[in-house]
Amino acid sequence: MLAGIAVNCLGHCHPAVVSALSEQARQLVHCSNLYYIRPQARLAKLLVDSCDMDRVLFVNSGTEAVESAMKLARMWATKNGRGGKIITMEGSFHGRSLAAVCATGQPKYRKGFDPLPTGFQNVPFNDVDALRDAIGPDTCAIMLEPVQGEGGIVAAGEDYLRRVRHLCDEHGLLLIFDEIQCGMGRVGSLFAYQRYGVIPDMITIAKALGGGVPIGALLAKERVASAFTPGTHGTTFGGNPLATAAALATVSVLINEDLPGRARELGDYLMDQLRRLTRDIPMVKEIRGLGLMVGIALDREAAPVIDLMRARGVLANATNTTVVRLVPPLIISRSDLDRAIEVIIDCLKEVSSRG
Repeated sequence: MLAGIAVNCLGHCHPAVVSALSEQARQLVHCSNLYYIRPQARLAKLLVDSCDMDRVLFVNSGTEAVESAMKLARMWATKNGRGGKIITMEGSFHGRSLAAVCATGQPKYRKGFDPLPTGFQNVPFNDVDALRDAIGPDTCAIMLEPVQGEGGIVAAGEDYLRRVRHLCDEHGLLLIFDEIQCGMGRVGSLFAYQRYGVIPDMITIAKALGGGVPIGALLAKERVASAFTPGTHGTTFGGNPLATAAALATVSVLINEDLPGRARELGDYLMDQLRRLTRDIPMVKEIRGLGLMVGIALDREAAPVIDLMRARGVLANATNTTVVRLVPPLIISRSDLDRAIEVIIDCLKEVSSRG
């Protein structure tokens, strides 16, 4: 029920990914992205054809995708005579580089790393008034996760995202959606923004993109992407043949087998079952999430439940300390899901009975 922390969307060793990796490894593992790379170009076209973005920059991880988004936002701001402050949300997680931990709305990730980069401000999530008050003449962008992962599986309200988009349009700001954990079919649409019907200016993706192979990407509107010119940003390994071949196979399976639709259906089933079966377990405060990104919020630390589940053959982990995070492969069978639910409920009951 963890899928490598929302990475193994097709499970382990999916035939399409294994075949793509094997075939590509026999041809070319790496070449400089100074040159045309066929699987990279095919993957870029598939991604932009599947969303409202125009350009793609391939990198190696989620953190790099976020760094790229922040650099592009500031380059765009510089070229448009704006300041470079980026507003992010409390409870967010955007990576572990120095700039990304500053963007992250959890102080624990910044502890011990002073002096830190400046130009970031965290505001409460799902609070439009707080966001409006934070916008100033030095602001260039707002960055948020449509569904916070490390923050405890907290989904943005639909009206909230629409109002954030309106604020960005009103003040001439860029809107960046960090979909590293909630994207690639997990919440019931290929891209999370599509579930909400709110179009951002940039999207960061990684985790599930490569089906287990490390790769990340920044997608952007043309008017924003054009702020980058040759030499302003780059990466040696980003978009290499092996990683993009794996990602091309992964995304093709996601689309062709409508796994986002399956995630929506199974996610609704999972949450309905958990809500029904936890009504008499006092320590369970809430079942929340979207699609197959589900959190069981407890009134205590989740670690004892996680440990007991693992001993009984079901993997999950704790996020924000008190939330059991469930992000299974999108191909999980109904029978495996039912077995997991049975174990989860038994473990919750046992831990709850300890007082």
